[in-house]
Amino acid sequence: MVVISVFVLSNCASAPKGDPETLAEFQKLNDPIEPTNRAIFSLNQGIDKAIIKPITGFYRTITPAPAREAVHSFLENLRTPVILANDVLQGEIGRAGNTVIRFGVNSTWGILGFRDAASDLGFEHHTEDFGQTLAMWGIGEGPFLMLPVLGPSNPRDAVGKVVDYLIDPINWWATNTDSGVVSMTRTGITGIDTRDQLWDVLEDIDKNSLDPYASIRSLYRQRRMDDIRNGAEVDDPPAPTLGGDFELADPEGMDRAPTNK
Repeated sequence: MVVISVFVLSNCASAPKGDPETLAEFQKLNDPIEPTNRAIFSLNQGIDKAIIKPITGFYRTITPAPAREAVHSFLENLRTPVILANDVLQGEIGRAGNTVIRFGVNSTWGILGFRDAASDLGFEHHTEDFGQTLAMWGIGEGPFLMLPVLGPSNPRDAVGKVVDYLIDPINWWATNTDSGVVSMTRTGITGIDTRDQLWDVLEDIDKNSLDPYASIRSLYRQRRMDDIRNGAEVDDPPAPTLGGDFELADPEGMDRAPTNK
């Protein structure tokens, strides 16, 4: 840990002095350890190109789109307990009820979640995680982080990932039964499914963005802002364009609780 700390600190981007506009841009990006983050991003790109993308490409080749969507729906159904816990922690009783109904319908009529039958009945999918819950409790996001393998994040969302893992009943069961195979299999399939869901976006960024790192950083922060606000409209909504960098209109707003949900 000491070595990592020294590495991070030695690669911090110094805040510009004497130029208010440059300083404002530096603060807007919220990326004080950008050199380290970019190094990790390059590592992640190498892993993706060597391992994750080829495996996902093979999966996309042999698996029809409807079957891939069924797998995605099944994995989302498995996350229901985590979503429900965060609905409750955020005081969103209505959304919690929607989550319970979705789980009941999709686990039965939807054949264990392989079919999103609940959406057909008007019970739309939503996602919640502990990172969003912390934001609702007024906890700031902290600086942007690029995590090895896991990708873009921040301290708040990183803590949220740990808590979500700990409160997931499937992980409890796997731990208590010493069944590491279940957790590893689920993690692997989830990783491939996530890469599949992001395939077109990442291809577009890779081909068209002058700075893929900056585009992904901005896209991630915009998506998290939208997640936290549950899609609520804001005065200055972000305007992403996959052809280049993403403009973040209101980065400070990411730490504000949504006003209409």
